[in-house]
Amino acid sequence: MAEKRKIECWLTDMDGVLVHEGQALPGAADVIKSWRDQGLRFLVLTNNSMYTPRDLAARLKATGLDIPSDSIWTSALATADFIASQKPKGSAYVLGEAGLTTAMHEIGYIMTDVNPDYVVLGETRSFNFDSLTKAIRLINNGARFIATNPDATGPSAEGPLPAAGSVAALITKATGKDPYVVGKPNPMMFRSAMNKINAHSETTGMIGDRMDTDIVAGIEAGLHTVLVLTGIADDAEINKYPFRPNEILNSIADLL
Repeated sequence: MAEKRKIECWLTDMDGVLVHEGQALPGAADVIKSWRDQGLRFLVLTNNSMYTPRDLAARLKATGLDIPSDSIWTSALATADFIASQKPKGSAYVLGEAGLTTAMHEIGYIMTDVNPDYVVLGETRSFNFDSLTKAIRLINNGARFIATNPDATGPSAEGPLPAAGSVAALITKATGKDPYVVGKPNPMMFRSAMNKINAHSETTGMIGDRMDTDIVAGIEAGLHTVLVLTGIADDAEINKYPFRPNEILNSIADLL
């Protein structure tokens, strides 16, 4: 494991680490500035595949965090990166929003519902019975099933929303086929992020607020792991798991 003093690159989760309910968390802007001042490479990671990096950069800017789009790595980008490595210039039937469809277009994929190589599921608010039926039939006919992330629910001001994991469970129940999930806690998302910034696991740190995604994936990827308590984790949550992060901090501000 890398020691903090040797960290040359940082990966950090977004929600619960940098922002919470549309507001920047204290210290987040200062930490980002300190990384820039030190010349440290970094990426902001999110399992949410709905938005493009440009969209997310604008949303972060509104909270006071100046993070360029090329410093944001989403599960949609990681999924597109994985699929491009498996079958370059193929075809896919996509259930997802602009973040996912844009990423798929950028790797040269054709979007089609006629004998696609893959059915790719991401976060979406616009699926319907017909699109679900089509996805199920295509998978049954041989299309490989990929999901951007396993999250069963996502947050909103009104309460939890069904997320990609819930829709994937429905499709799995109908087809008997589990998706290959690219996003956290699959350490592949971290490896693709490190490839993007030319980072090495020995000198890379991961900051997250969830033991079951950020920390376990960071450990499996061989990173220095930092858990912050500004998200969902507390002592009771931490004690549920047989593994531990390298550091537990009250907030990202404690890195300063």
